Amino acid sequence: MSYKIIRLDGKEDKITSYYFENYSEAYDLLEKIYGNLCCSDSDYEDTTYYDIVENN
Repeated sequence: MSYKIIRLDGKEDKITSYYFENYSEAYDLLEKIYGNLCCSDSDYEDTTYYDIVENN
C-alpha cells in the first residue's frame, strides 16, 4: 500500500507528485513544510490545504 498527498482544491503541484510507502512519511513532509505556521501567522485565504490518501 502506498500513499499520496492531494490538494483539496483538486489542483496539482510539486507536493502532489510524491508517493510514500507509509502515511507517516507523507505526514512528515507536510509537517516539515507547514509545521512552523501558527494560526496568527497564516492568511487562510492564501493557504493551500492538503490531505493524505491511499494510492490505489
